[in-house]
Amino acid sequence: MWCQRLAWLLRGCPGHGWPRLPRAPRPLLATPARCHPTAPASPPCAWQLHQDHLELRYGSTVMRLDFVWLRDHCRSASCYNAKTNQRSLDTASVDLDIQPQAVRVDETTLFLTWPDGHVTRYGLEWLARNSYEGQKQQVMHPRILWNADIYQQAQVPSIDCQHFLQTHQGLKEFLQNFLLYGIAFVENVPPTKEDTEILAKRVSIIRETIYGRMWYFTSDFSRGDTAYTKLALDRHTDTTYFQEPCGIQVFHCLKHEGTGGRTLLVDGFHAAEQVRLQAPELFELLAKVPLKHEYVENVGDCHNHMIGVGPVLNVYPWNNELYLIRYNNYDRAVINTVPHAVVRRWYHAHRALTAELRRPRNELWVKLKPGKALFVDNWRVLHGREAFTGYRQLCGCYLTRDDVLNTARLLGLQA
Repeated sequence: MWCQRLAWLLRGCPGHGWPRLPRAPRPLLATPARCHPTAPASPPCAWQLHQDHLELRYGSTVMRLDFVWLRDHCRSASCYNAKTNQRSLDTASVDLDIQPQAVRVDETTLFLTWPDGHVTRYGLEWLARNSYEGQKQQVMHPRILWNADIYQQAQVPSIDCQHFLQTHQGLKEFLQNFLLYGIAFVENVPPTKEDTEILAKRVSIIRETIYGRMWYFTSDFSRGDTAYTKLALDRHTDTTYFQEPCGIQVFHCLKHEGTGGRTLLVDGFHAAEQVRLQAPELFELLAKVPLKHEYVENVGDCHNHMIGVGPVLNVYPWNNELYLIRYNNYDRAVINTVPHAVVRRWYHAHRALTAELRRPRNELWVKLKPGKALFVDNWRVLHGREAFTGYRQLCGCYLTRDDVLNTARLLGLQA
């Protein structure tokens, strides 16, 4: 997969997405293609048959629906189990040269009759939402991109711990903040690891990693990581050296006897969007070039060697929506996955993104204190800290992203 993407870069090929394979010639339908306007309706609809697909205009959406796709997604009782929401039809059994014997469209529904007499029905609204063209117009995850001023002016409220734990409304308000901004705070949390764990489990299953399940975090250098010191930490995302970086991180400061130690938060998606607007070719480079991130640890009884591979920016290919940023200069391994013809351009792109991430206006500084828990979207928001003195103890954990999003969807949120 990455070889294909790098070959794309070396060729300087225009456009987006994967190269399309040539299709074998196929026989035309018995009748020539012609446009069939339907009865007056709102939104207006028209359709046209081609040799291998149906072109359907519904409102402002023009869809090109392959006949195999139309047969495969049939929602009839014999093809789809509505109780389990699972497909019953064996996709591999569908003739790749299948063509409908009859097509009919009324104001709300598309009807297709197949050679074996089976009839497939689709609501036009369903097709508009679920076609490639419809999905390309939508975002998977609605967000509000922010810098420090935008976030502070929004006055995003923290959620009280009891409201969060005991009511669906409190949980929903928390998740709405988290989904929109990539960070969310819960106040009045008892400053113990046990209570922080209860808080985390309200949202998701806790993800156990090489750092354990719930962890204490001090400057005792008990792990082979710069984070376990009193030094300042530049902005970064965590676990870039996992094949799938952890989705959500929870921080709760249990004690700090000293100075400094403020937490830095930066919306990586906001910074990436600035690069996209100013230099789209650099954004695209960061989204296509794969890199290795590595964690090597030999401290005490902890022996680990983790390697994760992926581009700095990860986007959905159908709508170019950014969904994950993998940025950690501490853990980036030797760049040996990028050919000479591309590597210098990648450094230019990395420099552009780093400049945006380091702009003071993008930096949100927060002083964590006992009782105030912070949830961070590790696929979006970078975190860091200033140097500190004295004794500082945090606890926290990683959460499974799928379960956080599952909780949000069950509460009626788009996630």
